[in-house]
Amino acid sequence: MPSAATPLAPVTARGTSRKVLPGFNLTLGYTVMYLSIIVLIPLSALVFKTFTLTWDQFWVAVTAPRVMASYRLTFGASLIAALVNLVFGLLVAWVLVRYKFPGKRIVDALVDLPFALPTAVAGISLTALLAGNGWVGQFLEPHGIKLAFTPAGIVIALIFIGLPFVVRTVQPVLEDTEKELEEAASSLGATRLQTFMRVILPAIMPALLTGFAMAFARAIGEYGSVIFIAGNMPMISEITPLIIIGKLEQYDYAGATAVALVMLVLSFLLLLVINGLQTWQRRRAGAPL
Repeated sequence: MPSAATPLAPVTARGTSRKVLPGFNLTLGYTVMYLSIIVLIPLSALVFKTFTLTWDQFWVAVTAPRVMASYRLTFGASLIAALVNLVFGLLVAWVLVRYKFPGKRIVDALVDLPFALPTAVAGISLTALLAGNGWVGQFLEPHGIKLAFTPAGIVIALIFIGLPFVVRTVQPVLEDTEKELEEAASSLGATRLQTFMRVILPAIMPALLTGFAMAFARAIGEYGSVIFIAGNMPMISEITPLIIIGKLEQYDYAGATAVALVMLVLSFLLLLVINGLQTWQRRRAGAPL
């Protein structure tokens, strides 16, 4: 006889359990069909178009000096921006969760601004601020600090568009963190740093890694907000998405898909590593996978 704590599924007149969703086969069929239309078919078209190139043509297309420079800039700037957002996104989420201050709701709404703002508008706004005659750039360039039309400007744009991913991923986890554990650690003589490192950080680490992965993935494929502030100088400030757009404009579709395929594979491998780190962290913390 089931115990009182055992949840009972709704039972129909015939004694079979009722489920809100249809059967597994039907649900799985719709899922596979939807993923195929939205994800698998476009990606397969990318792969098949690349296969029209010979190996030598593919290798020349994806290892040209200009393309290699764009790889280094795109992935390097994306990694730097994601690491910066990892730190400051946590700080913003911490302030929004743990403190009450005037204008808190406004600050909370501003975090989502990069989601709502068109990326081209963000790029133009950042360029207007950081250019030599901009509100901020006019005070920096006399001291030799040039941000617009340089790789540094690209990093700033990627930080801008990636911050909400970290904040919105970490914020609900911080809200659910039990403050009693912090009080217990404090009563046992732990310092604030020890409490954070041994109590809070392990609890929010999976969410931090998820936010980092999302910010990093978004930065790799970002185009609109970067194109205006980058300067687009070959070998210096030219991102890989711009290389792909340039090849498409030259009707070099196979070359464009070849470069895109390399970005797809590298991005997938990096995200696979990050997901592996998340799984390892959950196992270490004893949380369910």
